[in-house]
Amino acid sequence: MKPLADYIRSLPDFPKPGIIFRDIVPLIEDSQGFHDAINVLKKGVSDWGTIDKIAAPEARGFIFAAPLAYSLNAGVVLMRKPGKLPFKTVSEEYSLEYGTNRIEMHADSIKPRERILILDDLLATGGTVAACRNLIEKQGGIVIGAAFIIELVDLKGREKLRNLPVFAPVVYEGE
Repeated sequence: MKPLADYIRSLPDFPKPGIIFRDIVPLIEDSQGFHDAINVLKKGVSDWGTIDKIAAPEARGFIFAAPLAYSLNAGVVLMRKPGKLPFKTVSEEYSLEYGTNRIEMHADSIKPRERILILDDLLATGGTVAACRNLIEKQGGIVIGAAFIIELVDLKGREKLRNLPVFAPVVYEGE
């Protein structure tokens, strides 16, 4: 198996000078790479117990959540930007570097005591995932962990996750 990091394209100075953007598009476009990514994620969370649903922030989280949920016989909860869901929603606001954002899900997406995995492509500052966790827990769900393809260690996203188990097979630090 080719390492997942080999599929990730690093683009310096995007979206602004000094930032190295980690592009997962080559991983998604490669059938073997994508297949391997889903298998690596499945193996990485396999000892976390039953997963009833996978909560995925838009948009790249959706890409990985659907095939992983299928392989785990779990459902998918869509975590969306405001105004994108057609039914009654609940929401959580969170801080960004400059300002705030909000994430929403359908009010009936999670039932009390359901075991939820949060899945996204990248863990950076942790704001989005922390907001997802807060929203899930307010609905009575139990967040059992968070999984990502990439973790940017220097941005300290784990600190916002309050000791939540985290799995990320590709880790960048010191860049």
